[in-house]
Amino acid sequence: MSTKVRVRFAPSPTGPLHIGGVRTALFNYLFAKKHGGDFVLRIEDTDQTRYVEGAEEYIVEALNWLNIPFDEGPGKDGGFGPYRQSERKDLYKQYADQLIANGNAYYAFDTNDELDEHRKAHEAVGKTFIYNWHNRKKLNNSLALSSEETQAKLDAGESYVIRFRSPKDEILHLNDRIRGHMEIDTNILDDKVLFKSDGMPTYHLANIVDDHLMEITHVIRGEEWLPSLALHIMLYRAFGWEAPEFAHLPLIMKPVGKGKLSKRDGDKMGFPVFPLEWTTADGDVFSGYREDGYLPEAVINMLAFLGWNPGTEQELFSLNELVDAFEVDRVNKAGAKFDPEKTKWFQHHYLQTRDNGLLAAQFQSLLEQKGISHTMPLETLVHMLKERATFVSDLWDQGHFFFAAPEFYEEKASKKAFKEETPQLLEKVVALIKSVDTVSAANLSEKIKGWITQEEIGFGKVMMPLRLSLVGEMKGPDVFEIAALLGKEETIARIERAIASMN
Repeated sequence: MSTKVRVRFAPSPTGPLHIGGVRTALFNYLFAKKHGGDFVLRIEDTDQTRYVEGAEEYIVEALNWLNIPFDEGPGKDGGFGPYRQSERKDLYKQYADQLIANGNAYYAFDTNDELDEHRKAHEAVGKTFIYNWHNRKKLNNSLALSSEETQAKLDAGESYVIRFRSPKDEILHLNDRIRGHMEIDTNILDDKVLFKSDGMPTYHLANIVDDHLMEITHVIRGEEWLPSLALHIMLYRAFGWEAPEFAHLPLIMKPVGKGKLSKRDGDKMGFPVFPLEWTTADGDVFSGYREDGYLPEAVINMLAFLGWNPGTEQELFSLNELVDAFEVDRVNKAGAKFDPEKTKWFQHHYLQTRDNGLLAAQFQSLLEQKGISHTMPLETLVHMLKERATFVSDLWDQGHFFFAAPEFYEEKASKKAFKEETPQLLEKVVALIKSVDTVSAANLSEKIKGWITQEEIGFGKVMMPLRLSLVGEMKGPDVFEIAALLGKEETIARIERAIASMN
């Protein structure tokens, strides 16, 4: 086996990539990069009945958007291709035949009807039908038939599957990097189908053969594959190959209640469970982190903490810092509760670190979608507003009043702010603004605050109505910065409008 670390992410193109799959890809990527290894993408499309158009492209686009691209995979040959199982299907039969030749597998000719009868007969007496050592010699297979009878069936073109011959009376010792040592009694295992009657391998065979041929050194995958570990280890042994190291990641659990996070939970609970938006063939739209305005850094940081712990208090990690800090041995066994609010916390942080020019360009696109033309210096505006924003769309919520004068004043605030003496006070503010040559936040602040102090007026009596006049609500950044950005004429016009509404 390769001494170089080689890991693979092997999704099935049966729909969009759930964030559980994205986390598996991320942990594989981090492990590979930490150890100077290769991150391979392999498309497990042996089940053509479940193949969904566009799913493979979606997987590639999602990995690229998250900045965790694969080193090898479809379109990036590293000498171990092809990387789609459907393009490798001619490979697998010879390996199934090899297992038959060395006595580790056998032909089974049982029809679906025959197997159903056995199941029903067992259920009738309260038992479960398992196809393995205790009954295989009584069933319709090459272990129960003579070699001549078997050959006759094959020559006649009878339909068959190839089953693995699991050993009897053995305790298997399994090791997992996350779960440690496990023991399995082989007597309870069934003889799994390795090769189907349609001439395609099952996942179990294809996966083992591909991992071996692609020199995969570490298999990092979801907990749902843990029940298959015994079979996979036995298959490596049956071929006489060295098995890779295994690590099974914990499930991602619902934010509330019990059970694992499902594809439908997100839209039910109001958060995405897919990296990118996905539209089904029926026209159902599932939201995606990208389209909902999340930054890839926030999604990566959130996913890293689903089941992994750095062992320190640090919560914010760049991708490079994650590569340095990541250890498989620090992944937890227990399920990881998904926390949409924590994702927003990460998003808020990464938005603050984003270049104002980039955010201004995105904000401009948003304004164009709303049909708003303006002359506002957006970079300055972004700098003022982003501290309270989590998404670019929040910049509009925080600063829409810069683009249109308020049409009404919030009722509760105006009752508190607009008093009998307010019109005269605001008229004095207008006169002070007119007297300022250069309208800057500093000049306005000095002039108006100086007058308030000198006349011994309560600050709230002037500042509250002034903010309401300009904004329409009691929100927004520093009121003098707002006035400076609006400019002299617009500021005066808005104050005079408020005075008129009070009169």
